Amino acid sequence: MKSTKPIYTIGHRNPDTDSICSAIGYAHLKQAMGENVVPARAGKVNAETKFALEHFKVEQPLLITDLYPRVKDITLDCKIVVRQHDTLRRLGEVMRDNDLKSVPVTDSKGVLVGIVTVSDLAKRYFQELGMQNLADMRVRYRDIIHAIDAKVLVNGDEGDFIEGSVRIAAGSVNTIKNIVKKNDIVLVGDRHEATLLDCMNQDISCLIVTGSGQVPAAVIEEGEKRRMFILSTPYDTYTSARLINQCVPIRRIMHEAPVCFKPLDLLSDIKGTMEETNYRNYPVVENGHLVGLVSRDQLMVPERERVILVDHNERGQAVEGIEEAKIVEIIDHHRLGGIQTSEPIYTHQEPVGCTATIVANMHWHRDVDIPPSIAGLLLSAIISDTVLFKSPTCTEYDKKTAKHLAEIAGVDINEYGLAMLKAGSGIGDMTPAEIAKNDMKEFRIGEYRIIVSQISVMDTKEVMDLEPELIKSMAAICEKEGFDMSLVMVTDIIEEATYLLYSGSPKTLIGEAFKKDASGTHVYLPGVMSRKKQIIPPLSEAVKRIKPE
Repeated sequence: MKSTKPIYTIGHRNPDTDSICSAIGYAHLKQAMGENVVPARAGKVNAETKFALEHFKVEQPLLITDLYPRVKDITLDCKIVVRQHDTLRRLGEVMRDNDLKSVPVTDSKGVLVGIVTVSDLAKRYFQELGMQNLADMRVRYRDIIHAIDAKVLVNGDEGDFIEGSVRIAAGSVNTIKNIVKKNDIVLVGDRHEATLLDCMNQDISCLIVTGSGQVPAAVIEEGEKRRMFILSTPYDTYTSARLINQCVPIRRIMHEAPVCFKPLDLLSDIKGTMEETNYRNYPVVENGHLVGLVSRDQLMVPERERVILVDHNERGQAVEGIEEAKIVEIIDHHRLGGIQTSEPIYTHQEPVGCTATIVANMHWHRDVDIPPSIAGLLLSAIISDTVLFKSPTCTEYDKKTAKHLAEIAGVDINEYGLAMLKAGSGIGDMTPAEIAKNDMKEFRIGEYRIIVSQISVMDTKEVMDLEPELIKSMAAICEKEGFDMSLVMVTDIIEEATYLLYSGSPKTLIGEAFKKDASGTHVYLPGVMSRKKQIIPPLSEAVKRIKPE
């Protein structure tokens, strides 16, 4: 059976404009080709990207914080439920007709109140071998009338619930007097007038004549005088007794506090509970309401999420839980970072300045028109990644693509580009901790796990004034998340230069890579704007020349 779940196009954690806009653009291309693809993001949208999305009136993609399988991924529709006031007969019919082993129980508003299993019904069946005291079962006369298809000959005082037991009247008058008690419901197969009146004299609440027999007028008259029920049923005495015992409401035998899960519970978290309890099915509830069921058997083979990675191909940069998902494509413009897949997949990587350049041209190569809004977003990504074509990563291919996109979007590249970069250049109310993680990417350089964040500004002073607090936040990230070094690029868009702040070790790696005195907490790198082309390559080469600390 073909999966109906969507494929998600998603960029890296702490997404930048290219990561968001390329995900939206590539989803558009795949949708145009008839595939169920949805754009997603792995983190918060930054100010620059927000400006682009609002300018071209496109909604933010779906936020996916992780890809770990959850209860919602294996939840089955639960179209069959029973109500707590339904009878056991109704429950038996539902289980038989639908071949069910367990059924959720809800109230009239759909709120889960319990679950009942075939074993619960079986236990009740064995209890039926003896006649039941209905006083504790909260059974109503209307339930009995319905269960035995009775004709009401005399209407008695119904009250709230039946208070007595079910009795079968047989034998002598003395036997009947010993068996039948006050408020009992009596089944009578012998329809002699004297027998019926003897039963009524025991102050019973209901007389049931089985086999559709005629009831003498004197008995009817006595029943009306006593204001008691007299019923006639077509069933024999034994069958009638069985059916009456099945009038017990489901809530009397159900499990009132069933083990249940929520849609967002992780499958890894519920496995232990399932092993301890070992039920076949478990209700899934949201705000108290039943939304489905999970089967113990299904837990073994959950359908994995399918994803297309854009603007990255390294596991350390991917959304949490990527190892639990199935990667079906990678569209990127970075170095190969070692993600492994279980089978061959489609990959498209080019040495250009932006993933959006690749996505735009894939549209044109496949004769798929790009609407103005999507063209505007892809243009925004190119402007962002190339810093309005100033970055050394920018190619003629990027410039040519951007020009064509600008024509479709109906904007002036320089005017719009400067406005967008300005919108994203201030730090606003960002905390040092947020700056330290802005557009953060993780790299494995030699034996070191290193994160490199970047913030592009018109004026570096407002960031550099926070350097002491920023270095503290960077050190805290390293300690908490186990990185060897944290680097933050504070890039000056106007001066086309970068202050590179660093925390952790080995600092000699910074000195060796950029031929600078790295004894402090930052180095100034004129002409440096690209993490991909001007920071990572020198670090990768330098690590080969330094001795491990």
